[in-house]
Amino acid sequence: MYNNIQMRKKITLYTVALLGMIVLLNSCKKEYESIESIDDAKIQAYIKQNNLTMTKDPSGFYYQVLDPGTGTVVLNKDSIFFNLNVQSLSGTSYYTTAQYSNEGTYLGYMVPPPYRIALNGIKRGGKVRVILPSHLAYGKNGSGAIPSNEIISSTLTIYPEASQIDIDDKLIRDFLAAKGITATKSPSRVYYQVLTVGTGISVDIASTITVKYAGRLLNGSVFDQSVGDATLQSPLSSLIKGWKVLLGMQKGAKVRIFIPSDLGYGLAAQTSIPASSVLDFDIELVDVTN
Repeated sequence: MYNNIQMRKKITLYTVALLGMIVLLNSCKKEYESIESIDDAKIQAYIKQNNLTMTKDPSGFYYQVLDPGTGTVVLNKDSIFFNLNVQSLSGTSYYTTAQYSNEGTYLGYMVPPPYRIALNGIKRGGKVRVILPSHLAYGKNGSGAIPSNEIISSTLTIYPEASQIDIDDKLIRDFLAAKGITATKSPSRVYYQVLTVGTGISVDIASTITVKYAGRLLNGSVFDQSVGDATLQSPLSSLIKGWKVLLGMQKGAKVRIFIPSDLGYGLAAQTSIPASSVLDFDIELVDVTN
């Protein structure tokens, strides 16, 4: 009889624990659903207030095609290059692609997935706006400056160009035109402007060069430079590929060169250099050793 009483007590405790878990799970589910409902109401109010025409995807996000583009339709297997702006519905900016830089990936790899869905059928040169409820964005945890349960509005502007090489070349040409700079395009795709012609030893592939230099982004931000009488000495072969445009130039030459991102640091962002950045260098060939 004692054993029966003990068994009944255990069964009662297990039942209470199980009911407690069910209540807790139901409570969590209701809280999650209420967040979805609250987010959706906020988004709909925002759309109405700003007189927007947006489509609601079955998964819960909203999107609007601002420009369908004029190029070819981008498929999941295609590389896509774009600028991205992310902000809150109140206008707080969380992320903007750096000036003279861009994002890039395959359309099929776009994250979060709503971006990929919103871009379905878009042509190169197109533009879309996407509003993500918090559960499809960064949820309760947030991310970086994005707080918990934040609705985010993103604008993706797709480049007409289908390759990073074409984008970089256009950026350089547009920059040169805007600044009134006359430069020559080398076979390696680096643009160069000879400011002073050298008269000494010519640079070859095995040369060690001594230079004074300043490296900038196209927005004018200096990311590296020699200071005062300081110089950099290095084998040409150890420098980024774009510097090979110095081949054939002579000691004493002063040049300005514009390097496409793939001949600089490519997708490998540096401390002061965003990924896919065109580089702008002033270089003085102080010495050449062969």
